[in-house]
Amino acid sequence: MGLRVENLRVYYRTMRGDVKALDGATFEVADGEIMGLAGESGCGKSTLSKSLIRLDSRMKLVAGSVELDGKMLPLTDHEAMNKYRFAEVSLIPQYAMSALNPTRKIGKMIAELVRSRGFSYRVLLPELERRLALVGLSPDVLNNYPIELSGGMKQRTVMVLSTLLDPSLLIADEVTSALDVSTQRAVAETLVQFRDRGFVKSMIVVTHDLSLVYQIADTIMVMYAGKLAEKAPADKVVKEPRHPYTRLLISSLPEVGVRYAERRLVGIPGRPPGLLDPPSGCRFRDRCPLAFDKCAEEPPFVEVERGHEVACWKAM
Repeated sequence: MGLRVENLRVYYRTMRGDVKALDGATFEVADGEIMGLAGESGCGKSTLSKSLIRLDSRMKLVAGSVELDGKMLPLTDHEAMNKYRFAEVSLIPQYAMSALNPTRKIGKMIAELVRSRGFSYRVLLPELERRLALVGLSPDVLNNYPIELSGGMKQRTVMVLSTLLDPSLLIADEVTSALDVSTQRAVAETLVQFRDRGFVKSMIVVTHDLSLVYQIADTIMVMYAGKLAEKAPADKVVKEPRHPYTRLLISSLPEVGVRYAERRLVGIPGRPPGLLDPPSGCRFRDRCPLAFDKCAEEPPFVEVERGHEVACWKAM
């Protein structure tokens, strides 16, 4: 049945007022689907991912609902979400290599987590060791402290831990950002393998690296300033983007074989708007080369062709 998100609005409380970090997201992720979630820093990607598991106490759910496999997640109740975390919806955090407790051995840490969710560590141990082997790790790592592992080993350990209870939805938040290129590819391939082996049903991969997520994602959703800009099959987003922001985002990436001594790499001019008091209408219009009078009204996020949704007046 997958994930269904309806008009989700999540703000951050500050002394100056609410920061509208996620302002009305509606989308679906089907069973078996890997969705890449892309956009600039501060666009709301991590807020969206963390709101689905309710890990940040600063968050305020203003509106909307999240349904996973036909069950409404109790996002307004931190305690009630405990029975869903890691068992139904799980997260590989943005700084996964720092997520392990440095004062605990890996095995002891995992034992404490699974017991807190009502599972027997002894019963799960054979499967844990099998999954460690799948990602190239020896069972001996369970007797190690995190400091004794390399960055890539810690990343793979957290990936195994996050999927040990076979969650329906896995959220991978910037899991390759601190890794070298060869390790990034290995981690990305491991995520696909987890899906293909049935360790997870569906997955949201949060990234700023479109070139990487394009290789593993079935669909890509692009965000800008707390709003959804475009969602479509990965090929469509990369090769036939309809939103001006998506086009500029892709054109700002370097191309293989192009000599930039001859052609300059161009970024997106301007800066995203502040989300404490965001502008009305299309939030990209001040930076958009196609902006016109109609952009003073907020464009709806609608399907412009089968499986391709865009929030832009020019794309309709």
